Amino acid sequence: MEKIIGYVEHIVFRNEDNGYTVFHLHNEDGDLTCVGMFHYISEGEFLEVSGEYTNHAVYGSQLQVQEYRVKEPEDLHSIEVYLGSGAIKGLGSALAGRIVRKFKGDTFRIIEEEPERLAEIKGISERMAREIAVQVEEKKEMRQAMLYLQKYGISTTLAAKIYQHYGQSIYRVIEQNPYQLADHVEGVGFKTADEIAAKVGIHTDSDFRIRSGIFYTLLQAVGEGHVYLPEQTLLARTSQLLQVKIEDMERHLMDLCMEKKIVVKEKPEGKRVYASHFYYLELNTAKMLYDLDIKNEVGEDYLEKRLSKIEAYAELSLDELQRTAVKEAVKNGLLVLTGGPGTGKTTTINAMIHFFESEGLNIYLAAPTGRAAKRMTEATGCEAQTLHRLLEVNGNPEGEQTGGFGRNEENPLEADVIIIDEMSMVDLSLFHALLKAVMVGTHLILVGDVNQLPSVGPGSVLKDMIKSECFPVVRLNKIFRQAGESDIVVNAHKINNGEPVELKNKGRDFFFLKRQDANVIISIVIQLVKEKMPKYVDAPMHEIQVLTPMKKGLIGVERLNVILQEYLNPPDRKKEEKEYGNKKFRVGDKVMQIKNNYQLEWEVKTKYGLTVDKGVGIFNGDMGIVKKIDHYQELMTVEYEEGKQVEYSFKMLEELELAYAITIHKSQGSEYPAVVIPLLPGPRLLYHRNLLYTAITRAKKCVTLVGDEHTFYEMIENQSEQKRYTSLAEAIRERYESIL
Repeated sequence: MEKIIGYVEHIVFRNEDNGYTVFHLHNEDGDLTCVGMFHYISEGEFLEVSGEYTNHAVYGSQLQVQEYRVKEPEDLHSIEVYLGSGAIKGLGSALAGRIVRKFKGDTFRIIEEEPERLAEIKGISERMAREIAVQVEEKKEMRQAMLYLQKYGISTTLAAKIYQHYGQSIYRVIEQNPYQLADHVEGVGFKTADEIAAKVGIHTDSDFRIRSGIFYTLLQAVGEGHVYLPEQTLLARTSQLLQVKIEDMERHLMDLCMEKKIVVKEKPEGKRVYASHFYYLELNTAKMLYDLDIKNEVGEDYLEKRLSKIEAYAELSLDELQRTAVKEAVKNGLLVLTGGPGTGKTTTINAMIHFFESEGLNIYLAAPTGRAAKRMTEATGCEAQTLHRLLEVNGNPEGEQTGGFGRNEENPLEADVIIIDEMSMVDLSLFHALLKAVMVGTHLILVGDVNQLPSVGPGSVLKDMIKSECFPVVRLNKIFRQAGESDIVVNAHKINNGEPVELKNKGRDFFFLKRQDANVIISIVIQLVKEKMPKYVDAPMHEIQVLTPMKKGLIGVERLNVILQEYLNPPDRKKEEKEYGNKKFRVGDKVMQIKNNYQLEWEVKTKYGLTVDKGVGIFNGDMGIVKKIDHYQELMTVEYEEGKQVEYSFKMLEELELAYAITIHKSQGSEYPAVVIPLLPGPRLLYHRNLLYTAITRAKKCVTLVGDEHTFYEMIENQSEQKRYTSLAEAIRERYESIL
């Protein structure tokens, strides 16, 4: 086995998850490429490595490192290289040379024991001397902490985050209560903390573990869309997670209440347990809705005359329900407008816009996603924004939980009328942020299809508002003649009403291709997306969207994306690729952001590279195309709608996934020229009427289902949509009752 001493000159590649690293080691014989598993190293480190030489077909001779240890540089040249490598911030090669020429082999002792003497060197102030000493010491301490955390199977990236948060107190935290990590460090969940606790030797029935397990279970439920859980449901789930008896857990609820992490409410049906943040979100939302619900005295004759003028001027024809909706919008501070496809929601919104504009009022339009906002702009002729942009997301890393928006109660929106479309997909957190920015006296009009799937995030805002029966609600239910010519619209209403749908493929925009074999289904899906649909609906291939009910399985998102990538964007020597975990990204791939990131910067540029717009924030569900992969700078550029370009460092690629196929849930609020839906039998709890209805109404020009017709009919009959535990309707009613 070869043993070599040198310093890390350049890290070529590093996998932060498992520590696999490729780097150039500089030693007295020149540069040597080394590969192996390294817990934590940085450029400039002085190493002793041991291993065997191998010959790589492309990269030539390499040292396969089997053992290594970090050493303090010994000879003067190595000390100078280490100090000037960038490992110590603010210290370049010129200053490093001066330090070593002055103190020679005594350099490290001087830095550690007499750092003030560094100020004897021209270019180094006393303050800088102290900073250099602190960094040298921190490097040593951090490396020790990283090695310590590695024993517990923590990746280097996560270990760095943990160390940054706790510093030298990390040892005490790990040994006394590692469950703190799940509360304080993003990326550490309960399960990671639990694994560490087991290795440390903390008992399975420890108080820390049970309290952390209860809170973790509650937050998992929030991730499923619930705002609270019934006490017995929460304890049963936690018992299953921790393998601890329920009776051993009940006393811990009181402890969590005292820590103000949870709120427990007694109800006739039993106790409800909320994460405190979401309990107060519902209460505050109910209060703000009540405050906005102001009645305006407007004469009926006046409204009728104005509406007739608007119909003539704007060439609109409103039915009785649409007229009622416009009147209610004028007479009330708050209005909910709901209806299925083809029932005239857009015409009604246009009539409202004309009415308020004729009154000289300032109107804002918004929707939850970029696609929905773009569609609203096209349908109304007025600019619509995403809710995040309307609220001026400001890059706050805590996002919606701490109000990461420039617009709020202290800096409200300067609007007389605000109209929000696709309200079914607005969750409790985002709605609360919106209400904080709406001044009392503003007309707030909420438009959506209450039969769509609920929001991905917690809550069921639109349904709960209607259920409260405290606000004016107009339900549009007439399918207009032009919309009635579309099988998409007609069949969507049939599905929603539980009526049978004929699958005879006689229409122009609704097709069902009956197949049973998963591989045959996928083959047809590829053909439809690649060849048939782009021509049929006159749209580019990347705008044809595959929607599927599940993430896993034969026709799940994960399997479909791997196959579709291979056929729709095959490998090419001209296309750069980047592997990240079990994912592979390629230039030209369709991708989706899978978490809200309030700090990601984007730019819109002209073809000559001139920046014409910029901002922050890319959000869960945003879709784009990979434009560039730069291995040298370790950056991947994705272009989103409206030409927004974002540079992702390779470390951030966990926030992206391929989007040739997406789940139906992720498609909410979006509309595509054509939708292709593979369908095979699946779990009854998931395969329900609302899911099918939502999928079909995402298509603008054509929807094609490929698969099992019995599954299609079973979904129409299955109304057992998964129950969401929310209490906004009650909170609203209680607010009104307390005032009366």
